[in-house]
Order: sequence, then structure tokens, then C-alpha cells
Amino acid sequence: MLQNLKRLEVNRFSIYIILLVVIVAASFLSPNFLSSDNIFNVLRQVAVITILAFGAMTLIIGGMIDLSAGAVMAFAGVVSVLVYKSTGNLLLAILAGILIGMLCNLVNAFLVATLKTPAFIVTLGMMLMARGAVLELTQGQNVLQLGDFILIGQGNLGWLPIPVLVLIGVTIVIWYLMNQTRYGRSVYAVGGNEEAARAAGISVERVKYQAFLVNGALVGIAGVIFMSRVNAGLPNAGVGYELQAITAPIIGGTSFSGGVGTVMGTLAGALIVGILGNIMNLIGIGSYIQQIVMGAIIVVAVAYDVFSKRGKAKTTILKSDAKGDPFPVGASSSASDPGGGRTSS
Repeated sequence: MLQNLKRLEVNRFSIYIILLVVIVAASFLSPNFLSSDNIFNVLRQVAVITILAFGAMTLIIGGMIDLSAGAVMAFAGVVSVLVYKSTGNLLLAILAGILIGMLCNLVNAFLVATLKTPAFIVTLGMMLMARGAVLELTQGQNVLQLGDFILIGQGNLGWLPIPVLVLIGVTIVIWYLMNQTRYGRSVYAVGGNEEAARAAGISVERVKYQAFLVNGALVGIAGVIFMSRVNAGLPNAGVGYELQAITAPIIGGTSFSGGVGTVMGTLAGALIVGILGNIMNLIGIGSYIQQIVMGAIIVVAVAYDVFSKRGKAKTTILKSDAKGDPFPVGASSSASDPGGGRTSS
């Protein structure tokens, strides 16, 4: 028993140990890595991927997936840019980007939750539709001269970049949703065992709609930040970003089979992905080799997830907390694990 508890503690903190090792290794590989300019550059880049990763994490925990995140991000970001150029209203532009992300994911949710279509097929189709829509909207041309729109992605509040502040705010909100609300407990339950969750009185269809809408809002926010950071509305932006968004939570301990994952683990996974990409750029590794490395990371992370669960029965028993809300056994109804989330047994 004691040995099992020790192994559990090591597993919980292993992602943070890996992150620390990556940071130390990067500092030795390049003297420029720890410079303030490079650190802020990494944080700005990681902000977009991490926000996308939180959306991917939510869906994966719930037993779903989103392959359209990169294309929808481009669509939402370009619409946000066009609204700003038409109105000059920054708040309206941000809301427009978020709305596009949520509308695209509402379509995904309808097809997945209501029509029972596999999320893989639905979001693959949405990837093509969103990319085609943004290319048609712009006729394949970049949108330039953004004016004050660039403040969202390039501005600072004091010494802290605005994208990092947005990331901190999003992290707090997602952590609260996943750990302190009935919605979060329901997502874990649905991903752990959908039929048991349904038997416990959880509206599985509603949870799936909510998860997709949360993902859509996050994709929209990421699109706004990305276009602002590059100072252009790029219809071809975000190619491959959905894979990076999926990689981060998997590295951070989110199980591809659903029901398991943490917000802080996903944050650590996104930082690892961002730092690896940054250090490969600093030491001159080509973009093609970087794709090979990132692909290998995905394969290894998923293989480890599968191997670690081999021979273990996937069961989820639901209890009720003090408020009568269902949650999986093995997940605390009042406190989260050190990784910031809950797991099903």
C-alpha cells in the first residue's frame, strides 16, 4: 500500500520534474534562453498554444477530440480583425472572434451530442469547412494594417505581456470550472464512463455541448491573440496547431481514453512543448526536424498512456457529494490533487 502511494506521488509530480529538467537543459544548450527578451517571447508564444490546449484537454477528458482548432482559430482571428477594421471597436472585435469559435463548436456539438457522430469525423469536417470559409472571406489574402488591434498580442501591462495576463486569467477560470463546479465533475464522469454517468442522472448530451462551447470560446480567444501578435489577419494561420493543442494535455497526463487529466498538468505540458520549440529554434534545428520531434513526442506520450493502463479495468463508480452532485470515486468532491484536477479510478 505504501509503495503504491509513493508511486502515485511520483506520477503526480513527474511532469513538473520533466519541465524543470527541460528548462535546465535549455539554459545549457543556449546562453540566450534565459534572457528576458527570449523568456517573454516564449510566454507570448505559449499563451496561444496553452489556451488551445485547455480546450483540447476539456474535450479529451470528456472522451472527445477537436481536430478543427487550428482552422477555427484562423477563422475567428480573421473575423475579429475584420470587425475591428470596420468598427474600430476593440471589445466588439474580441467578442466577434469568441462568437465565431463558439458557433463553429456549436455545430460540432450538435453533430456529436445530438446526432451521435464520432467527434473525430465531425471536427475533421469542420477543419476543412472553417479553413475554406476564412479563405473565401479573405480571398486568400492577408489582412494588414491592424492599428491598435496589435495591443492585445504585443502590448504590456506594466512589465507583463498582455497575452500572459490573459493566459493567467484563462487558467484560473478553467481550473475553477474543472475543479469547483458540477460541470467539471460531470465532464470527468462522462469521459470516465459515459453509461455510468447517464445512469447517475448526468445529462451527457448537455455536458458535451458545454465542453464544446468552452472549447470554442478558448479557440476564439487564441485566434484574437494570435492575429494581434503577428500583426496581420492570416487566413492560412494555425496549420498544425490542433496537434500541438492535443500534445500539451497528453504530455501533461491527460488520458486519451478520457476521464483523467489536470489543468496544471496541461499548463506544464504546454510549457514543455513551447520551450522545446524555442530551444530548437535557438540552436538552429530546421522546421522539418522539429515536426519529427513533435510527432515523436505525441507517439511516446500516447504509448505511455496506453502502456500504463494495460491490464487495468476502466471502471468509474459515481457517488454524490454534499450538494448531491455526482463525481467519480477517486476524485475528491472538495479538493483537487496537486496537479489541479481530478482523476477517475
